[in-house]
Amino acid sequence: MQTILFFSYDYNMLQEFEKKEEINSFKNFDNENSLLTYLQEFPNSIIVADYDTVSHEVNNWISSDLTPVNLIILEKVPTIATGKFLLSHGIKGYGNSRMLQVHYKQMIETVSESKVWTYPELTASLVALNQNIISEDAKPLLQRLSEKEQEVIMHILNGLTNAAIANKMGISTRTVKAHVTSIFQKLHVNDRISLVLLLK
Repeated sequence: MQTILFFSYDYNMLQEFEKKEEINSFKNFDNENSLLTYLQEFPNSIIVADYDTVSHEVNNWISSDLTPVNLIILEKVPTIATGKFLLSHGIKGYGNSRMLQVHYKQMIETVSESKVWTYPELTASLVALNQNIISEDAKPLLQRLSEKEQEVIMHILNGLTNAAIANKMGISTRTVKAHVTSIFQKLHVNDRISLVLLLK
């Protein structure tokens, strides 16, 4: 069981975060110094930060290159531009602070597996941004992959799901999943978001 650290200056938001947490233990922080002191002892803790009230502190961490390892940012009105900025600076999750409990649970599980979590519109935007565009720096990475794996990557960059990729390539979804797992291992990434960020 993991301890989730909620960071906000809004008492009501801390209570909302608490209501979503069923499985893990949690601690509330309404003071940056207390949070940072706790993180010195438990640096891999998952932090859920309320960007509406602690954006100044989060932005200072980013600019000082002191971003905690497992930082999730939530805000009442998430935007694609903010999400892209935060993800490019190592944030592990970004979404709506009032998300449904099922999505909250998904987010915590994803981040605890060292993966990146975002809401669907942001994920689609990241994929569309990189549609069929692989940076010159990333092209040598493709040499590590088989021809089929390169084809799967192009479909991923086009925003296709595993089922849609299977349909397009005339193979089973299970085979697509095997290709995706192999791609992740060969390129040293854990999820599609990390793959897209690596290749852009």
